[in-house]
Amino acid sequence: MNGKIASVKALEILDSRGNPTVRVQMRLDSGVTAEASVPSGASTGINEALELRDGDKKRYDGKGVLKAVQNVNTHIAKVLVGMHAHEQREIDETMIALDATPNKARLGANAILGASMAVAKVAAMDAGVPLYEYLGAGHDMCLPMPMMNILNGGMHTDNSVDFQEFMVIPVGAPTFAEALRYGVETFHALKKILKQRGYATSVGDEGGFAPNLKSNDEACELIIEAIQAAGYTSGKDIALALDPAASSFYENGKYNLSKSGQGEKTSRGMTELYQTWVKKYSIVSIEDGLAEEDWDGFREHTEVLGDHVQIVGDDLYVTNTHFIERGIKEKSTDAALIKLNQIGTVTETIEAIEMCRKARWGYVISHRSGETEDTFLADFAVAMGGGQIKTGSACRSERIAKYNRLLEIEDELGAKAKFSNPFVR
Repeated sequence: MNGKIASVKALEILDSRGNPTVRVQMRLDSGVTAEASVPSGASTGINEALELRDGDKKRYDGKGVLKAVQNVNTHIAKVLVGMHAHEQREIDETMIALDATPNKARLGANAILGASMAVAKVAAMDAGVPLYEYLGAGHDMCLPMPMMNILNGGMHTDNSVDFQEFMVIPVGAPTFAEALRYGVETFHALKKILKQRGYATSVGDEGGFAPNLKSNDEACELIIEAIQAAGYTSGKDIALALDPAASSFYENGKYNLSKSGQGEKTSRGMTELYQTWVKKYSIVSIEDGLAEEDWDGFREHTEVLGDHVQIVGDDLYVTNTHFIERGIKEKSTDAALIKLNQIGTVTETIEAIEMCRKARWGYVISHRSGETEDTFLADFAVAMGGGQIKTGSACRSERIAKYNRLLEIEDELGAKAKFSNPFVR
C-alpha cells in the first residue's frame, strides 16, 4: 500500500432536492481514486456544524457551494496532499485545526466532511477491502434494522400533519433482506389504501407519502391498516417509530400542533400523548419527541416512556460529544441519532458513537433529507454495528441506493452476516 494523497479536488453537484452540495474526489500516488458526496438537512439542529453556502441570490437562490468547493481545492488540498490516507484521525484533526472555529464555519462542514469521507473510501480501496470492513476493523459488524419512513409531515411536506416522520420497523424479520421486503410491501400496501381513500400518493423529501390527513392519529391508523393489508401483524412482525421533529413546532415554551389543528401542548402533554400512542399503535422508538431546548422535558419524557420505547435525541445532540455527554449525565434519552454532516468528520462521528457504546445507549445511523447517490452511509452503518439505520422510504433512488448497498453487503458476508434487532425486549 502506497497510501499517499496525490490530489484532492471538489465539485459542486446537486442533491436530491436539486440544491447544490459538495463532491470530493481524492487520488493517491498509486492512482487509486475515490469520491464522496455530502448530504444536506432541512430540519437542522441549532448546534450543528455549519454548512457553508455562498449566499449569492443570483445563483441557486443563494444556496451555491462554490466557496466550500474552493476551500477544498485550495486550503484543504494544500494540507492533505502528501499525507497518508490511512491516517484518518490525523487527517481529520488537521482539517479541524485548519478551520479553527467551533462549528467549522471558516471552511464549511460540507467541505471538510467531503474530504473526510473521501479519505476513508480511498484508504479502503488502497487496502483492498470493502469500506465497511475497513471502518469496522476491531468492532462487531452487523446489518442494521431499517427504520423505514413511509409517511411524512412537518418540515418535509406541505401537508396537514405536524409530525415529520412515521416509520415502520420490521422487528419480526430474520435477515436484512427480509426486513427490507416487509417494509417495502407495507409501503406499497399503504399506497393502495391512500388511493382508495382519495388521498394523494405524492411523496416528501425522504420518499414517504405526504397526504393531507384528518389528524396526526390517522397517520398511525393508516400504517397499522397497511401492515395488516400486507399480511403482517402489527407489533409482532412490524412495529412503528416516530420522529415528530418537535423543535419545528415548539413556540414560546409550548408545542403548537397547528398543521393538524390540535392546538397547544406542554412538554408533559406531549409525553402523555406519546404514552397513549405507544400502547395503541405498537410504537417502539420516538426520536425528537420534544424540542432541542427542552432538556427538562426530555428527562421526564425518558423517565415516563424509557422502559417501553427507545428515546432518541437528534437535534438535542447533533452528533456532538459535548451534548451527548450532558444527555448521559442527565438521563435525557437512551439513544442518539448519528449524522455525519452534523459534526463534519468521520473521526468525530465515530467518537460520538463510542460515547454511546460506553453508556450502553442505542445509536441510529441516519441520512439527511437532502441526499445523494453516495452509499457511504450503508457501509458506515454496518461498520459501526449499532444495528439501526434511517435512510428513507422504499422509493427515490438516493434512498434505494443505500438499501441496495446493504443487500450487497449481506450477500458478500454470506454465512458471516449478522442481523441486529435492538427492539427485542
